[in-house]
Amino acid sequence: MITRRNAMKAGVALTGAVGGAGLLIPALSSEAQAQATDIDPTTIPKFALEMPVPETLKPDRISGTTSYYSFEMQEVQTEIIPGKQTTVRTFDGHFPGPWIKACSGHRVVVTQKNNLPSPTSIHLHGGHVPESSDGTPMDLIQPGGEKTYTYPNSQPNANLWFHDHAHHVESENVFRGLTGFYTLMDLPEKTLGLPSGAYDIPIAIRDARFDDNGQLIYQMNDFRGRNVILANGKAWPYFEVAARKYRFRLYNTANMRFFTLKLSDGSTVQQIGGDGGLLEAPVTTDKISITSGERADVVIDFSKYPVGTTLEIVNTENVPAGVPPTPVLQFRVTRTASDYSRVPAKLRTLPALPTPTVNRNVVLRVDEAVADGMGYIDEKVYDHTRVDNTIKYGDTEVWTVSNVNQRVPHNFHIHLVQFRVLERNGVPVTSGPETGLKDTVRLMPGEKIKVQATFTGYRGKYVYHCHMFDHAAMGMMATMEVV
Repeated sequence: MITRRNAMKAGVALTGAVGGAGLLIPALSSEAQAQATDIDPTTIPKFALEMPVPETLKPDRISGTTSYYSFEMQEVQTEIIPGKQTTVRTFDGHFPGPWIKACSGHRVVVTQKNNLPSPTSIHLHGGHVPESSDGTPMDLIQPGGEKTYTYPNSQPNANLWFHDHAHHVESENVFRGLTGFYTLMDLPEKTLGLPSGAYDIPIAIRDARFDDNGQLIYQMNDFRGRNVILANGKAWPYFEVAARKYRFRLYNTANMRFFTLKLSDGSTVQQIGGDGGLLEAPVTTDKISITSGERADVVIDFSKYPVGTTLEIVNTENVPAGVPPTPVLQFRVTRTASDYSRVPAKLRTLPALPTPTVNRNVVLRVDEAVADGMGYIDEKVYDHTRVDNTIKYGDTEVWTVSNVNQRVPHNFHIHLVQFRVLERNGVPVTSGPETGLKDTVRLMPGEKIKVQATFTGYRGKYVYHCHMFDHAAMGMMATMEVV
């Protein structure tokens, strides 16, 4: 088991804080809690709790072209498992997190106050933002402190989200609930006629581990122990739908788990978008694959189902042959409803790819079968004082990213930019959801991908890393500087 204490012994202890103070991250209570008895997941009733729809927040105020929000990061108790109260870490008590709906070209300013026992640094995942508001791993909000982030929203529609990124504690803070939704909309998207309003719903899917009192158990690099699946903060919930089209923005907010999602009756869905917003055209598919941090935007048409039908979203990732897939969420068709929405054959036009000027290689690896192993990019553990790559402002680059592990999967996330996936294992990517704008991408053991991005908009230092939070906390992160 990889622990934060072992990581610190390896020489990657956190120092630094907002305001210039040099403070060591305090130890959390997870190591003691690891001795607790796990709940038996088979005793948790499935489809007993209703899946909530995240609350869309109204800004505290609007001034000209800017909306202002403020959050207090705090611990609260909530019902995740039927009949039990669980302590979670939240933005203003929302679990799952609150939902900010923003518009391209309309700035959002968010003040975050930290009333948690550990430092935080809030990152708008997928956002094109200045370095000062990126939520870098060492730009810490200490307990009792606050920081204001400015999001210019100078990018098209996108399915963004925000989460903690304070190095070494991001993994535990996110596991305990510190995430939120951030939908960026634009006028071209609004004119398409896609399902909207009450029929446009974000769903955060993740796994968790609980003791028999219903409290979260956190251990670093704990893949097998996290065996309870949550949808919007409830264990195996149900959701009532009308017999019409719905748009579901699926977010994988798990620390490490990958999901391959299907409808239990084998029906197809239409994937219309991903991390960086809409695809050029919908993709009809019977499965949706999302790794930690990835998003998938899908339309499910329930109009063919009679009222009274139940069906499930199930997970087939890492399910052995002959074993039933794992339930995630149950849909209950409870009523009819009019439906004037549509899914056009053409959703958007992405700009042509410019000619790249620089090629780079990036290698991902964690120690395998080592008790206190670490994570590496290009054989280096993250060091916030080191710049690993210098990028000229405005350059278009192609990065060849390799997972050299034999058994351990990874994924790859770059801050500041959305990228395009050019190749996977030497095969050009010309169809499917990976043709859209991406900021996080899967890399199974031995896989190699090529991605292309143009580094413009802002100069400064940004990180890139495996977005399996536990791997990033183990040191699988590096720094680029755009100059």
